[in-house]
Amino acid sequence: MRFLVLMTEADHFATWDAASESEQQAVFDAFQAFDKAVIAAGGELVGGEALTRPTEARTLRPGADRVVTEGPYAKTVEQLGGFYLVELPDIDAAIEAARLLPSAYTIEVRPVQPT
Repeated sequence: MRFLVLMTEADHFATWDAASESEQQAVFDAFQAFDKAVIAAGGELVGGEALTRPTEARTLRPGADRVVTEGPYAKTVEQLGGFYLVELPDIDAAIEAARLLPSAYTIEVRPVQPT
């Protein structure tokens, strides 16, 4: 089963910019622990990336004209910083692996609709 793992944090980019080298390394270590946990659970890392700042996003609004606005879909303090797409046996395995991601992040684990 595939799961999208979304990672958000309040003022993520400002927090990252202010983090020390050792704090940034701890985040990378958590990502590596997550990667290893997915593989150990018999899963697969299908994809994943860090995202650029919300100011670089463009949003297509509903309607016939599909007006494009600068910025993210929603104006909020929490910023989506990255994601993983993983294949794991079930949501419990996905949640257990997600527990290894940085504890400052809000993590959403969502099953992908089967095709």
